Amino acid sequence: MSFLEVLYIVVPVALAYATPLIIAALGGIFSERSGVVNIALEGIMVIGAATGIITTLTLTEMGLGGLSPWIALLVAMVVGALFSLFLAVPAILWRADQTVLGVAINMLAIGLAIFVVRVLYNKGQTDFIEYRIAKENVPILSDIPVLRMFFINVQYTSFIAIALAFVVWFVIFKTPFGLRLRSVGEHPMAADTMGINVTKMRFMGVMLSGAFGGLAGAVYAVTVTTNFSGTTIVGQGFLAIAAMIFGKWNPLGALGAGLFFGFAQALSIIGSNLPVISNVPQVLLLIAPYALTILALAGVVGRADAPKSVGIPYIKGKR
Repeated sequence: MSFLEVLYIVVPVALAYATPLIIAALGGIFSERSGVVNIALEGIMVIGAATGIITTLTLTEMGLGGLSPWIALLVAMVVGALFSLFLAVPAILWRADQTVLGVAINMLAIGLAIFVVRVLYNKGQTDFIEYRIAKENVPILSDIPVLRMFFINVQYTSFIAIALAFVVWFVIFKTPFGLRLRSVGEHPMAADTMGINVTKMRFMGVMLSGAFGGLAGAVYAVTVTTNFSGTTIVGQGFLAIAAMIFGKWNPLGALGAGLFFGFAQALSIIGSNLPVISNVPQVLLLIAPYALTILALAGVVGRADAPKSVGIPYIKGKR
C-alpha cells in the first residue's frame, strides 16, 4: 500500500471526526471572545447528540426519510442555544464561578439526556437511526488525482464546518457585531462606557456557543455513532476546547487544530489496518489523540493570549 493510498483511507475518516470538533471550537470562540469561559461544551454536545438522534428517529417515523437528520441538526442548534442558558444566566447575571458552572452543567447534561432517553424508549440508549448523513463522492472533484482524497467518501457536513470557520472569522474580525463581542471580552468597562450592552453581548456569545455546540453534538451523532447513549460524547467537547486554545481563539486557527485532532483520532481508529502503524500496540493508538493534545497545548498555551477578561464577571460600574 502506497503512501497516497493510505491518505485516501485516512483523510476521509479524519474529516469526519474533525467536523464536530471544528464546529464546537467555533462555538467556544464566540463564548470566550465575549468573556465567558465555556467548559460546558462537552455537556452541550451531549444534549445536541441526544436531540439529534431523538429528532431523527421521530421524524423518520413521521415519514420524512432522508430529510430527518438535516432537520435534526437545526433542532439541535435551537436546543443547544436554550441549554446554554444554564451557563449564561448564573455566570453573567449572578456572577457565579464559570468553571464550576461548566463542570456542573456537563454532569447535568449526561444525567438529563439519559433520563429523557429512558422515558422515551424505556432503555439506556436509543435505537440506531435508519437515515444518516451519508458519505458520498463529490462529483468532478472526486476524479482529480491527489486532491480527490478530500472529496471521496466524505459527508457534506465536513464542508459546512470548514465554510463556517471562514464565516465566523469574518463575523468576529470584520463586522461591527464582532468588534463589540471582542471588546466586551477584552475591556468590558471600556465597552460599557462606549454604550455597548455588555450583558446582552455576553448572552449572545454564550447562546451562539450553545447553538454551535448543539450542532456539533448532533453532527457527531448522526454521522459517526448513529445512536445515542451515555458514552456517545466522551471527551469530544474537551478536545474542542483544546482546539480552540490551540487555535489561539481564532476561527481559522481552530479549523487547523480541529483537523489536526481529527487526524489523530482517525489514526487511533483505523491505524491497526495501516502499514507500519498496525505494529503499534492498540492502547497507544487509543491514547494518541489525547497525548497529542497535551503536547500541542504544552507547546502553544504559553504563547496563546486569551481574551483579557475571559472568566471575569462584570456588573455595570464594577469589575
